[in-house]
Amino acid sequence: MRQSKIHRQTSETDITIQLFLDGSGQAEVATGIGFLDHMLTLLARHGGLDLSVSVRGDLNVDDHHTVEDVGIVLGQALKDALGEKRGISRFGHAVIPMDEALASSAVDISGRPWLSFNARFSAEKVGGFSTQMTGEFFRALAVNAGLTLHLSCVTGQNDHHIIEALFKSFARSLAQACAINSQAPNQIPSTKGLL
Repeated sequence: MRQSKIHRQTSETDITIQLFLDGSGQAEVATGIGFLDHMLTLLARHGGLDLSVSVRGDLNVDDHHTVEDVGIVLGQALKDALGEKRGISRFGHAVIPMDEALASSAVDISGRPWLSFNARFSAEKVGGFSTQMTGEFFRALAVNAGLTLHLSCVTGQNDHHIIEALFKSFARSLAQACAINSQAPNQIPSTKGLL
């Protein structure tokens, strides 16, 4: 079973994440930020993975360190669970509507970190979550997991809908990319022989 447990403690956050890639969409999440809990829960559900996230962060300052560091640790857990990436499909893409919002995600589990992020928000916060942290979360995740990730939401007015569509599209594209390719279940999906 492809799984990982990562613990990371700094002077700003104390985070433990347990990840099962071949799960059933179960989530147990407590970050201290309700909206982030909601996004991580739907990431697990729509990504078909089991996820446990426990966080103590300096929310008395703001949500920046908590959100970014959860992205870091989730990226590390994903990279660890994938191992040498033998047999994975490698690529995934999804276009997801959330009412008036339409988001797309394309991911390559390439080992070459990159984030292209295109989304605009009209408010500073959704609940206790700073909207500008959406891009920071995905940047931290992509860099630490070694993903090439293109995320875009070019239409939408409601920030909750925009962010939710981004998370759902990422979840679906990640599930595709992590899926085992039945035609080449033991091969590294690269002509280099290494990802």
